[in-house]
Amino acid sequence: MRPKHGVDPHALAIVRLGVDVPYEQAWALQRRVHAKRAAGDLTDTVLLLEHAPVYTAGRRTAPHERPADGTPVIDVDRGGRVTWHGPGQLVAYPIIAITDVVTYICRLEEAMIQICADFGVTARRATGRAGVWAAGDPSLGLPDRQLGAVGIRVTGGVTMHGFALNCANDPRWFNRIVPCGIPDVGVSSLSAETGRRIVVEEVLPIAEKRLAEALGMEPFDLHEEDLMRR
Repeated sequence: MRPKHGVDPHALAIVRLGVDVPYEQAWALQRRVHAKRAAGDLTDTVLLLEHAPVYTAGRRTAPHERPADGTPVIDVDRGGRVTWHGPGQLVAYPIIAITDVVTYICRLEEAMIQICADFGVTARRATGRAGVWAAGDPSLGLPDRQLGAVGIRVTGGVTMHGFALNCANDPRWFNRIVPCGIPDVGVSSLSAETGRRIVVEEVLPIAEKRLAEALGMEPFDLHEEDLMRR
């Protein structure tokens, strides 16, 4: 979908929502922003935040991938499978007009790869797996480790949901699930890979820059309270 007249096709509004954001609250905001973007009343926008702890399940989630202990899971309308969001993890929800889904996902992954590189961590894509990964070493019994996950929805040519990059989150949250439906792999973070604590606040300005570069856009800051006034 091409942006309608009056919407800058090169601008990307950056909206920081803060920390401990309830999942349902952010999901509702996404839907509202999506409707305005699809109508041509709002420029391309990305919501950046840290969620309060939550498990979410995409449309492809199998029953055995969910928590075996009955921990609540929110079923959502994105692609992908089950994952966790919470403190220490940077979540980005780009709500933008696109024409090619595969290219868009590659750009999200490229943004995460570049963010990791900025912190001295080598991340890569893995064939048949979404997201970005730190390579394992089979000779040492070390599995590939997921650093960032991708799960999106596209309706009317406009995206929702996005990516999550592990910065300083506790990996034990992932022990209750089969993360992204992929068994026999690990989960890591920028902090674990570097041996120093790298918090979301430190990653945010780098993430904003790299995401805008990957999408070929010019970022500008927009306060949450001004978002729906536009």
